[in-house]
This record gives sequence, structure tokens and C-alpha cells, in this order.
Amino acid sequence: MLESLRKSILSEADSEDLRVIVISANGPVFSSGHDLKELTSAQGREHHVQVFNTCSEVMTLIQDIPVPVMAMVNGVATAAGCQLVASCDIVIASEKSTFATPGVNVGLFCSTPAVAIGRTVPRKVALEMLFTGSPISAHDALLHGLVSKVVPENRLEEETLAIAERICWASQPVVALGKATFYSQMAQGRDAAYATASKVMVENLALRDGQEGIRAFIEKREPVWSHTTEKAHD
Repeated sequence: MLESLRKSILSEADSEDLRVIVISANGPVFSSGHDLKELTSAQGREHHVQVFNTCSEVMTLIQDIPVPVMAMVNGVATAAGCQLVASCDIVIASEKSTFATPGVNVGLFCSTPAVAIGRTVPRKVALEMLFTGSPISAHDALLHGLVSKVVPENRLEEETLAIAERICWASQPVVALGKATFYSQMAQGRDAAYATASKVMVENLALRDGQEGIRAFIEKREPVWSHTTEKAHD
């Protein structure tokens, strides 16, 4: 499943038409994480290393790929499934969704999910989830910042697609630049983050689409994006 997910994410990665990726699932479970039958001693250490390396690569890919990645969650997201939710840029969840890191209860602490979850929710919330394995509701997930929005189940697809369409309206290279910069500066101290962001703002202004947006605002019209990295000036 991880290999399939990676392949799907990368399948149109270089396409100029790709604007947003939405990850969803069929059935009552969004993702229950790793198959514990793959993690017994019978498979051996080498297999275990491969499983967790692949998982980490997929989670970092979600944040490294230039287009926004959304999760549309309608059910249970546990362990690496919760990690997947935490790794996505935007998450829309139905009211019935729940989120948990229950590994501790089967003797396998959710250390890799903790990387994404600990960078998404407050530390003490993350540690309660990790130490107890108890699930949190969709509304608690919203309160703590694990998800972006909670909606009734019958409006989940509508709300998700509305946000996706809004992202699609924007200039692709501007969104790509903004996403990369956001994650880059979040890993830096305050002063370094401002230096990085200031430099990128200047780079953004040099883009053809950056100047088109400003002209359109001044001229009180809709912008006509080129969706290219073509420069307006040096």
C-alpha cells in the first residue's frame, strides 16, 4: 500500500496540469496503519527496516512534492494512518472520524507516527495520544490542529472539493514556491525564517505570475495565470 501510494503521488508530479492531490479511502477505515502480521520476527530485521524506511519516505514525499496534498477522512485513522493525516497539508474530516496512536497497547510504541503528530499538535496532546493509545474525536482533532475542518459526512466530498478547486484556481508555481518555503522556514529559527521568507518574496515578485497578479489587482480584473516559472524580470 505504501509503494502504491508513493507511485500514485509521483505519477503526475511533473505535469503542468497537476494542482492538488486528494488522498481518501473507501469503507469505515481511512487507514489503520501497518499490518502487524508483516512485523513479526518471521519477516526479520531487514524487512522491518524496509517497511519503516518506505513509510518515512512516503510521509516526507507528501510534504516535499510541490503541489498541496489533502486528506479526505471519513472514518478511523490510527498509527501510521494517523501519521499520514498529520503529514498532509490540509485535512477535511467527517464528524464520525477518530484518530489514535494505539501502538503502545500492542507493545510497539508509535515512534514514527510521533514525528509527524508531534510537529502538528501540541506536545502534551501528542504524548497523551502516544502514552495511552486512546482515540480522539474529529472535533478534538480540529481543536488541537490535527485536521483543518470537520464537516457532516454528507458534506465531506463537497467541502473537500471546494477547497481543492480554490487551490486549483491559483498559480501553480506560486503555490509550489509557497509550500516549499513554508516547510523550509518552519524548520528554522525566527531570524533565519524571516531571511528565507524575505528572499522568497523577492523571487516570487520576479515571476511572471507574481507580476500578473499585482497588475490584475491594480486594474481590477481577474488574473490570467501562465502557470509557468517564467520570469518577469531578473
